[in-house]
Amino acid sequence: MAESPIAEKARFDMIRYAQLWEDADALLVGLDVEPGATLVSICSAGDNALSLLTRDPARVIVVDLSPAQIACLRLRVAAMRSLEHGEFLELMGARASLRRGELLDRALPALAEPDRTFWAQRRPQIIAHGAGGVGKFERYFRILRRWLLPLVHCSATVDAVFVPREKSDRARFLAERWNNRRWRLLLRTFFSNQVMGWLGRDPAFFAHVRGSLADHVAERIRHAVVELDPAENPYLHWILKGTHGAALPHAWRAIHYQTIASRLDRLDIRPGALERFIATGEKADGFNLSDIFEYMDAASVAAIYGGLLRAARPGARLVYWNMMVARRVPAEHAARVSTRGDLEKRGKAIDKAFFYSDFVVEEVLA
Repeated sequence: MAESPIAEKARFDMIRYAQLWEDADALLVGLDVEPGATLVSICSAGDNALSLLTRDPARVIVVDLSPAQIACLRLRVAAMRSLEHGEFLELMGARASLRRGELLDRALPALAEPDRTFWAQRRPQIIAHGAGGVGKFERYFRILRRWLLPLVHCSATVDAVFVPREKSDRARFLAERWNNRRWRLLLRTFFSNQVMGWLGRDPAFFAHVRGSLADHVAERIRHAVVELDPAENPYLHWILKGTHGAALPHAWRAIHYQTIASRLDRLDIRPGALERFIATGEKADGFNLSDIFEYMDAASVAAIYGGLLRAARPGARLVYWNMMVARRVPAEHAARVSTRGDLEKRGKAIDKAFFYSDFVVEEVLA
C-alpha cells in the first residue's frame, strides 16, 4: 500500500486548489483533541493543517500526493515567517493589493530552491490573483465571476447577497431576486459534472459519482445563502467577488495568526500518499482526511480505512467530507468505530464551505 489508487487516474503536477475549500471551523469541531496530540492531515492547499496548530498539537503530519499542493503549504509557512498579518492577506489574495510582487519577494528567501523556482514562475499570476487564486479550482470560479455571472446578475445584485438579513429575508432574496431563469440555466451548464471535471476539479474525481452535480449545487447554495449568513461566508465571497471580504477562513484570521506562526516548526510535511504514513507504523490521535474516499472504489476505501485503524490510537477521530459519493466506515470495520453524530450535526450546521453534502466524524474504539 505505497500509493493511492487515484495517483494513476488524475494529474497531481499542478495546483488544483490554491486555497482550501473545506471549512476548518467544522473540522475543528470533529477533531477536538487534547494538547500534545499527533495529528495527520491531507495537505490540499495547507490551510487546515495550519488551523490544526491552534489546538496545540505536538505534531501535524501533512501528506499529499501532489508536490504542487505541498508547495502551497510551504509558501504559507514562508509567508507567515516573513510577513505581518495584513501583508499575508494581500499576498494570498484575500485583500486587494498593488504590492504582491514585493511581498512574494520577501517570502521567497525562506523557501528551498525548488519551491522558490516553482513560485517565481507563477509571479504574474500571483500579482494578478494572489497566491490563493492561482489554482485550477479558483480559475474555474474566476470564469464564472468574470464572464458568466454578469450575464445573469448585475453587480448590485451580487453585492446584495452579502447584506446582513434575517433568515426569512434571505430565503425571499434567493427565491425572488437571485434564482431567476438565467441563473438556473447557468447552474445546469457550468456546474454540470462534465464542466466542473474539465475546468474545476478532475474528471477522475467523478468516477464514482451518480446523479447531477448541478442539482446538488443548487441544494447546497440554499444552505449557504439561507441557513447560513452570506455576510459571514469567506468562500461564497471569493466565488462571487474574488476576495474574502470581511470574513476570513479560520487559518487566515488575525486572532490565530501569531499562534500559528509560533508553531510552524510542529508541521511535519511529507510529500506522498497517506498510505506511506500508514506503512511507517506510527500512531496518531486524529486524521483530517479531506474528501479522499470519494475518489476511490469501495474496495480501496475498505483497505485504506483498515490501514488508518492500525495507525490510530484508541479515541482517535477520522474526519472527512463527501460531496456526491456517500462514504462512511466500511461494514467490515464498523465494529471498531463509533459515529459521532453529535459532532457531525454541529459541524454541518456551521460549515460555510457549502459544496459538500456530508461531514463525517468517526471515533476509534478502545
